[in-house]
Amino acid sequence: MDWEFLYKRLSGANKYSTALSRIWLSVVFVFRLLVYLVAAKDVWNEEQKDFVCNTLQPGCPNVCYDHFFPVSHVRLWALQLILVTCPSLLVGMHVIYREEREQKHRMKRGPNAPPLYSNPSKKRGGLWWTYLVSLIFKVAMDSAFLYVFHRLYKNYDMPRVVHCSIDPCPHTVDCYISRPTEKKVFTCFMVGTAVVCILLNLCEVTYLVGKRCRESLGPRPRKSRHRCHLPDTCPPYVVSQEGHPQDGNSVLKKAESALMDESGYP
Repeated sequence: MDWEFLYKRLSGANKYSTALSRIWLSVVFVFRLLVYLVAAKDVWNEEQKDFVCNTLQPGCPNVCYDHFFPVSHVRLWALQLILVTCPSLLVGMHVIYREEREQKHRMKRGPNAPPLYSNPSKKRGGLWWTYLVSLIFKVAMDSAFLYVFHRLYKNYDMPRVVHCSIDPCPHTVDCYISRPTEKKVFTCFMVGTAVVCILLNLCEVTYLVGKRCRESLGPRPRKSRHRCHLPDTCPPYVVSQEGHPQDGNSVLKKAESALMDESGYP
């Protein structure tokens, strides 16, 4: 798989995300993807050939290897990374859909028509739900794979020797795993980074839901009015000493001075 292509697509979609999501993407590509490509794949390279049993019975090593390692670690991690990162693309696709819909609306109603969205990339309405569902899906996928690893390899352990008595093995044989300590270290590291990603996603879900609740339950901001209201004590006009009303400029000046007297600042 072309991981560079996936990184470019996710980086483009990540501009519609929050700061927590950008941290999540950095953790995924620096501490999970790079470690997987640079180190983990080499550690599990040719792992079946390095699985040695103290028997010459044909087929016994293959059966024992399949029993203790039903799915390879690197293949599970590859599938996990694909399923965890792809939901972020849904957010970018939803934004593109909004932009195209806005463009069709303007072509149909004219350039001066009122817009459908004030900001197509702003997380409101359906886009907010798409973003929230993508976060929940990431948490579900990472949690599911952690559970699968725990069930397949108890406590994420990598023993040095396993005992196998499955047919066609003539008796209980000892099978030896190559580089078990190194494999255990990488397994614990990948599990730890997955837990960090789950916590980041949960924090972002809490932030989004809490922000929406504050906006829904809190007082709505009132629109400011920039009109100058004269105080009740100010008459509609001021009569001059000759008995004629003064001109409009003098009335405005006196009204402004009355406002300054009441408020104390202009």
